[in-house]
Formats: sequence, structure tokens, C-alpha cells
Amino acid sequence: MLRGIHNVSKNWIGRIVTGIVLGLIALSFAVWGIGDIFRGFGRSTLAKVGGTEIGIEQFRQTYNERVQQLSRRLGRPILPDQARALGLDRQLLAQLLAESALDENARDIGLGLSDADIIKRITSDPNFRGATGQFDRPRFDATIRQAGYTEGRYVAEQRRVSLRRQIAETVTGGVSAPSTALEVAHRFEDEERTVEYLTLGAAQAGTIADPATDVLEKYYQDNKTVFRAPEYRKVVLLTLTPAEIAKWTEVSDADARKIYDASRAKYSTPERREVQQIVFPNADDAKAAAEKIKQGTSFAQVATDRGMKDADVNLGLVGKSAILDAAVANAAFALKADSVSNPVSGRFGTVIVRVGKIEPEVVKAFEDVSADIKRDRAAELARSRLTEQRDKIEDERGAGITLTEIAAKVSMPTQTIDAIDRSGRNPSGLPVAGIPQGVDLASSALASDVGVENDAVPVPGGGFVWYEVSSVTPSRERPLDEIKDRVVERWRNEQIAAKLKTLSADIAEKLKGSPIAEVAASSGLKPNTATGLKRRKPAEGLPAAAVAEIFRLTKGAVGNVEGDQPTERVVFRLTDVAVPKLDPASAEAKRTNEVLRSAYLDELIAQYVTQVELDLGTTINESALGQVLGGSTQN
Repeated sequence: MLRGIHNVSKNWIGRIVTGIVLGLIALSFAVWGIGDIFRGFGRSTLAKVGGTEIGIEQFRQTYNERVQQLSRRLGRPILPDQARALGLDRQLLAQLLAESALDENARDIGLGLSDADIIKRITSDPNFRGATGQFDRPRFDATIRQAGYTEGRYVAEQRRVSLRRQIAETVTGGVSAPSTALEVAHRFEDEERTVEYLTLGAAQAGTIADPATDVLEKYYQDNKTVFRAPEYRKVVLLTLTPAEIAKWTEVSDADARKIYDASRAKYSTPERREVQQIVFPNADDAKAAAEKIKQGTSFAQVATDRGMKDADVNLGLVGKSAILDAAVANAAFALKADSVSNPVSGRFGTVIVRVGKIEPEVVKAFEDVSADIKRDRAAELARSRLTEQRDKIEDERGAGITLTEIAAKVSMPTQTIDAIDRSGRNPSGLPVAGIPQGVDLASSALASDVGVENDAVPVPGGGFVWYEVSSVTPSRERPLDEIKDRVVERWRNEQIAAKLKTLSADIAEKLKGSPIAEVAASSGLKPNTATGLKRRKPAEGLPAAAVAEIFRLTKGAVGNVEGDQPTERVVFRLTDVAVPKLDPASAEAKRTNEVLRSAYLDELIAQYVTQVELDLGTTINESALGQVLGGSTQN
């Protein structure tokens, strides 16, 4: 649209026409206004619960804050359409209505909270404690400011939250999950089943001859839509990610050397030593032991004489920083291999240290790590330049020029995808390469059209993709000669599937009255057994459809289901069903019980809030909501 306006307004006639059109639009707003959307509400009201109004600006501010919080958590911006698709608008509106209902309910029943209680709750919040473990006023100010609160607004909000919590605790006090629910959950999760089964494939269907010409022609005519060529779009991409920027970000040898010198420890393995120590309660005992060692008594013998085990003495092969006592560490790393120190005055007593094997420090040469340093530095620079480059591209887009022209201005390459269908494949049926992982370009491109300016698509992990549709190749009917091999293959697979369905039904009937080994031998199949099957536990050799069917049947029943492919079938008999005994004291049972209890509490609170809203009366201004969000809100 911007490009169209830009092109039309290049000459004086276009500028006059554009001015008249925009003037008429402005006049229509002046004449008709937008007051109708607020009919039945205050002009600034979006919803109402009882006597409590939820203002349009209140909702807008809270909604924007919620979107920004989600964007920070995901590490990428959330576009308006994406936020709506996630249902953030309806979730927030339901939350605000519930909170307003509880607030009014608290006033109706006379609940209150003193200022002293509010202060106590805030000052005891661990989020506001400093290094000393006490309430830290600067930390409090910074934290609520970062969350978008003033002090007055935060205190008022905490008061409302506390009163709501009082109501919730009163409603749900003493509620626990029924033991029956715990039993059912345990059975669902932990029940184990055993089956014996046979797998049939294309080999069991026998030879399928190629179809006659008339048969193939009829099959093609009956299934033309299956073989129709999809619509393709030719798309130009401009990709901006840290990885893309890093490709054309150069790091010199001198800069890499500075990084290497400044963080040499990162590229080295520190010296490690086998360290043993004996801790004495006083210096005299330590001196006496040191004399014994000098006279020939082994370090190990001294430790044994003092009733010490190897675990009490041996610190293992450690670096200097791994020894807690600095005096002991200094002494240990000053000794030669296989030598014993004089008594050392340590933090926990007087110590004699012995050093065994020594592994010297190993430092990787700059030449060996320079490529990694340059790559990491380029990525770091790229991340810092990402926002700057994005803003440049968006500024250029505002001028209404093409992506190719923008790319030339910002010295970035574009990528052209000659053809992509709705599934993200090219005309050969292969996935289109070069699209950043996690970006659904196919859906976006198929929803656009030639010459349309599209919003950038966020890239998971950081970055954006801008795209333009250059041309459209409409869907078409492929002639039989063009796709004969595919038609024959599909026809043959359907014949195989039909034969296997009949054959597997016969085998299933035999399995109902005969041992599986006998049935397998007569059918030329290999019998298999699967034990310990669970509903959520993948079973090797068994398709998901078979596992689902296994847990629908009773012990001794026979099943017959399609495999992972239509040309596969699985016939099975359920031979055993076992439910491990539930131990209510086990950690797993406690976790399950807590999950169930939370679900019951949530449901109980939801029912209470719903009733309060009904009693108070709730109205929503859908038109105003659509105005705030920039479009219709109907689902």
C-alpha cells in the first residue's frame, strides 16, 4: 500500500488525487465520528463488572505490557497478529474481569487489609532482598520500575492481590484431591500391558502387476485432485540474523589476539595435582607427625594411625582453585611431585599436605583457536548491530522501494526462491532450502500477493525475514503422462493396502483360537512380543495406532490395525494387563496428588468467580475491544 501511494504521488496529478482521497477520509471521520462503538458504555469503558469499569486505556496498557513480557521471555518481538492468534487478548480480558469481580466481592463482604500488613508482605518478599538478606529499598524501586509500576500503583495492586488470595483460601480451604482420582491417574500413567503380535508388509501382499491402461486412466480421473500441481510463489527474501550479519563481519588478527590475551584462561587447562591432606587438631601433633614422616614413616601410615580413611585424606586430582583452604592450596602447589609439606596453619586446623602426580597446565596456541575467537566475536558484534540494521531496513521500507533495492542500500544480499508451495516444497517435491529454521515462510507467502508489503517474520533465536512475492504460478491440473509413475505408485499402494487388510483380518480370526507361533508359521511371519507397554511410552516395532488400540481392549482380545504406512498392518493379542501397586507415600504419587489438587482448586475458584460475575452482571464492549486491538475480535 505504501509503495502504491509512493508511486501515485510521484507526479502533481497523483499528489492532487491522493490529497483529495485522504481529505475525504478525514472528513468522513469528522462527520460520522466513532462514537457508535461506545453505545451503552462510558466513552472510555471496555468492560464492566457490577459497578467496576475496565477502562480502554487500562486494558491497552496492560495488554501491551503482557505482549512485551512475552517478547522478552521468547527473545523476539511478538507481532499483533501473533499475539491475537495466541489468544492473549481474550486471556487478559478474562483475567481482568475475574480480578475486578473478586475486588468488588471483597468490598461487598467487607474484607480489608491494614497498611502494616501490606508493608510486611512487601518487605518480606525475597525478590526485594539485597546481599545482606534484608529488604533493599533501591532493589525494590528498580524491580517495580522494570515491571512498569510506580510505588503507589504497586502497593495498591498488592493490596488487591492479598484480598483476592484471602477469598481464594476461604473458598478452597481444606480441599484435597479425591483418592479415587489419584488411583485413576496412577492407573492411566503406570498401567503396563504385554502383547504378542505379527507385522505384515508389502511382501505379504504378493506381486501387484502394473494396471492396464484403462484401469490407470480411470483411477487418474477419479483422483485428479490428488495429483493436481499446487500453487507456487516466487519469493524474494531479505534475512537479517546474527549469523547472517556475522558472515560479513570481519575480525582482524590483532583484535582476535587481544581477546586471546585477555581471556587466556578460557583457552587453557589449569595445572592439576593429586593432593592428600591430614588435618591435626593442634600444631604439636602436626609437628610430631611431620618428624615421623622425615624419619621414614609413610604419609599413608600416619593417616592410618590416626584412624583416617582414604576418603578423609584424598582430595583427588584437583586444580588449585578447587581447594577451599587458600593456605593448603598454596602449599600443595608449591611442592614437587611425590613430596610432603611441613605443617601448614589452615582455616580448619594444622595440615600436612602430600602431592602425588602433577599434570602441567596446557595452553592452546593462538593459531589453534583464532578461528573460533573470530567467529564468536563476529557473532557478538552481529547481535549488537541487529537492531541498528533492522531500523535501517524498516526506514527504507517506508519509502516504498523493493527489497532488492533496500538490500543494495544496506549492503546485504537477498535470496530468491523460484517456487514454493503451501507445504514449503519446490516443484520437485523437496523442502525449499535457505529458509531460517522455525520460520513458516510458506504460509506467509501463500497468504500474500505480488507487490504487497509484508511485515517482517521474526526468526526464533533473534532476527527477521522480510519477503516479497514476485510472481504467482496458479495451481494446475497435471496430465497423466507427466505424473504416470506417481499415479501407478499410488494405485499399487492402495492395492497392497486392500490385500493386507483382508489378509490381516483372516490372520486375526485365526489368532483368536490358535497360538501365535502356529499362526505365524502358517502365514510365513515372525512372531514378536512387546512387554511393559505404557500409554505414553513409545514402543519399538509397534505403531502409535497399535498402542492406542492395545489400551482400548481387554485382556485376551485380538486387534488388527494399520501400521505407520498404509502398506503395513499389525495383528496382535493382548496377553497381560498389570497395574503396579500405588504407594501414596512415594514421590511420584505426591507429585501426582499435588497436580490433581491444583486442578481441583483452579476449577473451584473458576466456578466461584463465574458465579460472582453472574451475580454482579458482566458486559463487554466488543467494538471497543476490536478498536483497541486494531481489528475484529470475533472468534
